[in-house]
Amino acid sequence: MNKPLNQRLSWLVALMALIASVSFPALAQSLADAGKDAFGAGQGETSTPSGAVRLRQPQAFNRDVGDYDESATALRAKALPYVPGEFEQYARAQSGNSDLKRFGAELLTDPVNSRGDAQAAVPPDYTIRPGDEISLTLWGSVDADLRLQVDRTGKISVPRIGAVQVAGVRHADLPEVIARRVATVFRNFQVAATLGQIKGVRVFVTGYAQRPGSLTVSGLASVLHVLIKAGGPSAAGSFRDIQLRRGGQVVAKLDLYDILIHGDRKADQIVQADDVIHISPIGPQVAMVGSVNLPAVFELKPKETLSDALRMAGGFSAVADRTRVAVERLQDRATGRVAELRLPENGNTVLGTGDLVRAFSSISAALPKDKQRKRVKVEGEVVNPGEYILPAGSTISDAVKAAGGLTSAAYVFGTEFSRESVRQQQQDNYDKALRDLETEMAKSQASRRVSTGEEVAAQTNSTAANARLIERLRLVRPTGRVVLQVAPEAKELPNLALEDGDRLHVPSQSTSVGVFGSVFNAGSFIYASGATTGDFLKLAGGPTRGADARSMFVVRANGSVVSARQGASFWGSGISGFETASLLPGDTIFVPEELNKTTLTQDAKDWTQILYQFGLGVAGIKSLGL
Repeated sequence: MNKPLNQRLSWLVALMALIASVSFPALAQSLADAGKDAFGAGQGETSTPSGAVRLRQPQAFNRDVGDYDESATALRAKALPYVPGEFEQYARAQSGNSDLKRFGAELLTDPVNSRGDAQAAVPPDYTIRPGDEISLTLWGSVDADLRLQVDRTGKISVPRIGAVQVAGVRHADLPEVIARRVATVFRNFQVAATLGQIKGVRVFVTGYAQRPGSLTVSGLASVLHVLIKAGGPSAAGSFRDIQLRRGGQVVAKLDLYDILIHGDRKADQIVQADDVIHISPIGPQVAMVGSVNLPAVFELKPKETLSDALRMAGGFSAVADRTRVAVERLQDRATGRVAELRLPENGNTVLGTGDLVRAFSSISAALPKDKQRKRVKVEGEVVNPGEYILPAGSTISDAVKAAGGLTSAAYVFGTEFSRESVRQQQQDNYDKALRDLETEMAKSQASRRVSTGEEVAAQTNSTAANARLIERLRLVRPTGRVVLQVAPEAKELPNLALEDGDRLHVPSQSTSVGVFGSVFNAGSFIYASGATTGDFLKLAGGPTRGADARSMFVVRANGSVVSARQGASFWGSGISGFETASLLPGDTIFVPEELNKTTLTQDAKDWTQILYQFGLGVAGIKSLGL
């Protein structure tokens, strides 16, 4: 049977299937299957029940050896560790910043993790090239869902349609080109054509790259993608002078700083087969350290200035001193000379290779106290209690005025004035005294001799008691109170200069006096004008038997202290003068406990031991006949 006869029979079977489909769908399907078996095998077409011609997928093509395999390429690439350049190491040592890196070092990512370009959307201006795969869909009078490979001549072969030249066609124009060719055979149809698998292209990376050589990348890869695959510029390679060469000509120049700083990818072109990407040697480098937003080592182009370098570093940080920077020049390293440049007048200074620019912090060094503004808290009997910011040189009186002045109930003598610097000093001195006390106790315990079991037990108990005392003393925290030297009847506070963080509390006048410590009835008692210390001690029942009466003291409302030992002399204890002292509202009497006290039995035992030793000594003298 010749070919024209086969075609006529094929059309006859298709016509019969169309007629039968109206009344006998099952018969139509049988006829279509019979026609497919008898005439359609290998012809690339069938008929659908609706009458549209169905184009069959041609035999699967074998992919070229050079086709791009993203996962295989990524797995073959090995990540290289970041190696800082010699100037980076020098800048780290000079600045004390061990994390200082070259700007853009984060671009040198692990190529195994850089696999996004193969899945990127195909741009409209992408040109079809041999080896690409076309996904073609037709519907209407013809029905097709095909995946076709562009052969080496730049054509695709569509069943029943024939060869279509697509190489060099823009991706946006591909549906139109195919539709014109299909229209020569069919009418009333629609076309959708896009790229499926994209042919990989081989490019070359030369110059100062981490991995120079040839790379096979996706046909959608740009210069930036290729650089990432190649590990980026090496420590000796430039980030700012990268050339794309095609056919022996430089078609584009790429400055990675435009991408990293401004996000500008205008020069980042799609690569083509056999392109050469050349990385030039690095240019002049400077280090920006200190109070800038991005401390790093930057590469400069000719005529770029200090202001340009500051912009690359993101400008000054929020706490930077914006009026000056220090420039440490490499040639002055031996002399230790550092130049200070004032800003903005020296912003156009051209930096040299190896310069280290240091920006200063405006908060790292405190201003002189006479220039600092004062933040103080005023509480108690003032018209408007609260926190206030006062100018430099302000005094306590200025703080009271800022708070609206004192109220009529203010007790100026009892004012509590606290200062943070004093509290820190008190804490340091207290800690030192506590350490000395602990050392003395340890020495005393170590040097004490014991001869009986009772003395051992007593020493053990004493050691435990001393340890508990030390722990309780550690919990005490100084308040930083400063005693104001004012008279009990004073109505104004002294003009003491303020410091930042001071606290002023003006209480109302108290109506009681406190008596605490080793007394029979500790507590607070109503103040009576003219009452003495002895009067209030009587109200508390007086000192107990175990009290140390010679160490009694009074804490005045202003923080000063009056003790019984202040009036003591060689002939008297001073207790009588202490008990006749007048008290003021808010005063507190404290009667301490006697610490070194012994019982009558212990005293008798000690004296018996002394007399016994004395008797032995006398008997020995007599036996010697002396």
